[in-house]
Amino acid sequence: MRTFALAAAASLAACSLLFGQADLIKAGESSFVQQCAFCHGRDTGGGEDGPDLTRSKLVAEDVKGDKIGIVVRNGKNNMPRFNVTDQELAALVAFIHEQKHLAETQTGGRKGVDASDLTTGNIDKGKAYFNGAGKCNTCHSPAGDLAGVAKRNDGLKLFQRLMYPRGAKARLTVTTPSGETVTGDRAFMDEFTVALRDSAGRYRSWPAARVKVKVDDPAEAHVELLAKYTDDDIHNLMTYLLTLK
Repeated sequence: MRTFALAAAASLAACSLLFGQADLIKAGESSFVQQCAFCHGRDTGGGEDGPDLTRSKLVAEDVKGDKIGIVVRNGKNNMPRFNVTDQELAALVAFIHEQKHLAETQTGGRKGVDASDLTTGNIDKGKAYFNGAGKCNTCHSPAGDLAGVAKRNDGLKLFQRLMYPRGAKARLTVTTPSGETVTGDRAFMDEFTVALRDSAGRYRSWPAARVKVKVDDPAEAHVELLAKYTDDDIHNLMTYLLTLK
């Protein structure tokens, strides 16, 4: 463990010098959103299954990845292990610590959420948003994939799935300099590296600057809406979705 801790600290220090802390955090955010946000939330504040990392004892005690790195690379409880390079790990660590710092500088505290808190909107307006401005009906159907969704998910769980949809795999189509086209599920993608798993399950990666990449990400529409929602939009939409039982 001590050897790993020293290696992790050295890796983080080296990457910080090479790319700068801001670039390191940015790369870590990209990696975190792709691989960790479904469980831990896009801002590390907790998701459907994963804990709030801004309040994590392990993160609080972590020094330059000596504890976070062990969990990332070996897994823990229901969390699987991830194969990451030293550079990728250093970026993840930097981003997680930055989010913890930001959370601790915010005033006020968090409170629990009751199901009734999520049904304070207008059903008709929520339905109109679903079929109109939100364009939710272009991918989802109340009589199809969303039939009974409110029975399968309690109020908060449904809200979390709306904000951070889990399980929607992004597909990448990579065109190499030789003209070869490879399609598969996204395994990793940042400004330096593009990686996927092809139909045979093989992990393949390329320098991002040397290939052309087309991304088909079903969850991207949810991410784009995060910057567009008003409070009324969210309350109305959630109230409508909770009628789909």
